[in-house]
Parts: sequence; C-alpha cells; structure tokens
Amino acid sequence: MNLKILGSIAIVGGTAIGAGMLALPLATAALGVIPAFLLLVLVWGISAYTSLLMLEINLRAGVGDNVHAITGKTLGKVGQFIQGASFLSLLIALTAAYLSGGSSLLVLKAQALFGMQLDSQLAVILFTVFLGGFAAFGVAWIDKASRLLFSLMIGMLVLVVVFLLPEVDLSWFATQGRTTPAGDGNMTFWMAAIPVVFTSFGFHVCIATLVRYLDGDAVTLRKVLLIGSSIPLICYLLWLSATLGTLGGETVTGFHGSLSGLISALQAIANSSIVSKCIGLFADLALITSFLGVTMSLFDFIAELTRARSTVFGRLQTWLITFVPPLLCALYYPDGFVTVLGFAAMPLVIMIIFLPVAMALGQRKQQMTGYQVSGGKPALLLTALLGVIIIAAQLAVAL
Repeated sequence: MNLKILGSIAIVGGTAIGAGMLALPLATAALGVIPAFLLLVLVWGISAYTSLLMLEINLRAGVGDNVHAITGKTLGKVGQFIQGASFLSLLIALTAAYLSGGSSLLVLKAQALFGMQLDSQLAVILFTVFLGGFAAFGVAWIDKASRLLFSLMIGMLVLVVVFLLPEVDLSWFATQGRTTPAGDGNMTFWMAAIPVVFTSFGFHVCIATLVRYLDGDAVTLRKVLLIGSSIPLICYLLWLSATLGTLGGETVTGFHGSLSGLISALQAIANSSIVSKCIGLFADLALITSFLGVTMSLFDFIAELTRARSTVFGRLQTWLITFVPPLLCALYYPDGFVTVLGFAAMPLVIMIIFLPVAMALGQRKQQMTGYQVSGGKPALLLTALLGVIIIAAQLAVAL
C-alpha cells in the first residue's frame, strides 16, 4: 500500500474524527455501552454504503467534478439548490455546536489555570474572535495548523485510552438493560443518540476530491473508503469504552449534555496530573481541529456565494456573515453542544443519503456503465428509509 493510498485513508478518517467524538458519550450514555456499540456499528454500515454510493455517482458523472457540479448534471438546478442549502445549514449548525463546546472548555481552562470564573457569553465571544480569526487567514495557514493539531490529537487519544482502559469497570458491560433507563424500552434515548452518532461519520465531503486525487481507480477508492471509515469506528468504540466504562452511563447522563462536565469527571478519575492534562488537551484539540476545518469551508462557501473581494474589507464582511449567525445561536443556547450537533444530522442526511439515492436512481435508469454498488434498488430504498428514521429522530428530539 503506497503513501498516496495511506494518505487518502488518513483524509477519510481525519475528516470524520473530530469534536463529534466528544459528544458521543453524552449522547449515548443513557443507552448503555453495548447498545451504544451496536448503534455505532449500524450507523457505520450506513455511512460506508452511502460513501460507496457517492463513489459510484462520482465515477459515472466524471472524474474531477465537484459535488455541486455532479448534482447539477443529474438533478438540475433544483437539486443544486437543495444541495447548497443543505451544505450551508450543515456548516452553520456545526460551527454553532463547536462555539458552544469550545466556550465551555474555555470556561473550564480559565478556572483551572487562573482560578477565575469566566462568563459563558464572554467565553463564546473570545473563542469566536481568536480561533474564528483563522478562517480569514486562508486555507494555507489552516492546512499547516490542522496537520500539526490533528497529529497531536491522535497521539493524545491513544494516551488517554491507554491510561483509562485499565480503569474500566466491566460490570457496566455486564449489566446493560438493568442499570440504564434505556433498558425500560424508552425510545427517547435512542431518538436523541441517533442523529449525533450519524453526524460523527460525516466524512463524505472529501469523496469527490479523492476520486480526482486517485485518478478514478474504483478498486483503490473502494478500499480507501472502507478502511478509512473503519478507523473512526474503532476510535469511537475505544473512546466509549474508556468513558462510559469508567464513569458509567448514569453518571454521564447526569451531565445533561455538558461537555465541560464530562471532561472534568474524566480528569477526576485519572491517576496522575499528566493523564489529566492529556484528557484536557485531547478535548481541546478534537474541538479545535474540527472547528478550523468547518469554519474554513463555511468562510470559503460564503465568499463564493457573495462573490466577496479578497481585500481586508471584503474578508471582514465574509467573516461577519460567517460567524454572526452561529455566534448568536451559541450566545443564547450556551449548553446546546450535543443538541445542535444532532441538528446537523438533518442537512447531512439530505446531502449523503437522499440526494445520492436520487442521483443513483437517475443514473441507473440511463443504464450508465461503470462501478456500481451491490444491492440494487432494494438497498437504495432501505437506505432512504433509514434516512427518514434519522430525520424523524431529530424532529422527535426537537419537538
């Protein structure tokens, strides 16, 4: 396996792994460890299938086209509008979630390092101004920063899991269904968990780029997508084992979606100050790397939509349009990290389930040749049905 393939696998895994990992214990705690594992594997299967479906669509539409162009070719202007609106909604929702989570970690850092109680709304503004400012610097700066930060994050994840796994209480695995509310058949917990878990496997935005990068080699690309999507699954399973297995589902449920509460509890069970610092640093890096990537994409998308000039004033205008909507959401909904992250599942379902299914059906009706995912029309219809279930779950939580 050459370096080009390994690099592509890393891109797939790195695109998925990020701040969503921090929300997984908070979203799945009420289910229990084993049910949470089963949900992760199921959602991974859906994500892997839809990634191969998008590969099929990309290869048939033409190597080198981006998602927007491919959607226009197969679904016309209406499809392009839906795709663009979904993409914009997804990025705004993710940015708002990361601002909420980042500000809560900033409050925790201010307390730990300086012994001061930072106002939550001031923390949101500081996080937006200082870290959000990187979006205006351009992709070159963010690329350099992201590579370094992502490498450090993976290193911290390995250290945290290695140190926490010996502290895992196996009784949490053995008593599933009896110590958690989910065991009483309450579907509310499943409805709350499904959208967040689905969002954590959202690596599909990089597929069109990889198709071009690997010259449309279907066999290699299939391997890259399957292996690359399996890396987040393994990381998530280990992370849930280390968090839910040490704290217990009932304890994590009691945090009510508070990211700072989860991190503080994990640091409290650490055997040394070094492990405690590793846990805090991992949380910071996971959120910052995701935040930089998402805000860079949102900034560029806004700049393209508004046709802003690449001047200081033009980039300032784009920055304000980019950050004001998610900033307002984070200011008036400060504890919405998990909830807002789950809301991102709605536009994500449209982008990586409904639109690809519609495009695949259209291409197959034209009897186009080339790579095709197995399963035929029944698999497409089942995937669309699962997409409806995910959106229904998010609507049930919202209402």
